[in-house]
Amino acid sequence: MSFELKDIKGLGVKSAEKLKAGGIESVEKLAQLSVEELSKVEGIGKGSAKKYIEGAKTLLNSSKDEFISKTEQKDKKDEEQEAIAKEEKDVEEELKRLEKKREKLKEQSIKKGDFVLVKMTGRTEKGHIFQVSSPEDAKKAGIYDEKKDKQGFYTPEFVIIGKSGFVIEGINEILETMKFFEKKSVRIPPTKAFGKREAQKIDRMAIQRFKKLNEGKPPELGQTYVNKKGQRGTVTRIVQGRVIIDYNHPLAGQTLEYNLEVIDKIEEFDKKLARFIELRMPGAKADQFKIKFEPKKKSIEIEIPQMHQFNQGLLMFKFGLAMDLQNYLDGMIDTVKFLEVFEKPKIPETPTPEPEQNQNHEHKHDDNKSDESNKEKK
Repeated sequence: MSFELKDIKGLGVKSAEKLKAGGIESVEKLAQLSVEELSKVEGIGKGSAKKYIEGAKTLLNSSKDEFISKTEQKDKKDEEQEAIAKEEKDVEEELKRLEKKREKLKEQSIKKGDFVLVKMTGRTEKGHIFQVSSPEDAKKAGIYDEKKDKQGFYTPEFVIIGKSGFVIEGINEILETMKFFEKKSVRIPPTKAFGKREAQKIDRMAIQRFKKLNEGKPPELGQTYVNKKGQRGTVTRIVQGRVIIDYNHPLAGQTLEYNLEVIDKIEEFDKKLARFIELRMPGAKADQFKIKFEPKKKSIEIEIPQMHQFNQGLLMFKFGLAMDLQNYLDGMIDTVKFLEVFEKPKIPETPTPEPEQNQNHEHKHDDNKSDESNKEKK
């Protein structure tokens, strides 16, 4: 961008004409002059010369900053467009891969030991939906909870066919009879779901005793309570100075209805590993963990991200994940190492303050001038 002398702040038309008459026709040339050089131009004093030079430099610098800013914005926009194009390409390739995989798996029977993803909707006989496989389904059912969504509650179930601990017994048995992408509706009796309700799993205690065991806090209906044995129960009633705690599973004693569909088969080692990590630490993303796998040594090292190092369930996460990798990956892993790195936080540098101008010196200088003018008057 080119500027004219008149664009300089505080420089009028007449002053611009004086500068041009002195051979200074551009802002760039004016900015390169010293005060002494400019003050030689007829009609330009030192004070004005200093002001015009500073104005020229400011104008040129603002132009340079604007150019850099526009260039950076253009570069950023180009990078964003490239990133969007890459993402769209990756999505397109992934869709093609999934479609190809779908055709391969279609009508294929599910076998024991397969690592699969199961889309399921679970409801009670009274129609209450308690399990879904997507946030959209949760919203439709009126059970959506943002906190649960972040913890990965509304996703397809990761299951190893024939292995216990992933889904209830009744569903495990049904999955073994299905084919990929086959849809099936089933009813699961209590004995193969969450068991029968047992009277001995209902506890009663005085409110004062409950408060003593609950950090002095009074009971609340629906509150989750964990006893000394680690059993998790729910406060179901508070009556006549007593608290009723039910340690049965909330769905115990109920026949449950499920809609099932096996939508994927996980075959790659890294994807199996990612599923185990996210299963053991709800809400975490597997790509946040640094993994070092040595197949010959049957050893794997997993670095825990700093954001999860103070997770209260970290010890159980490490124990559970180690057991999963050693038990379910066909003898590929014998040793599991966990690494926790604590880096010293970076302290931002404090900018050095600019030296203050000596105000006293300026005042003394002005006082001297006043004394000299007073002498001249005398």
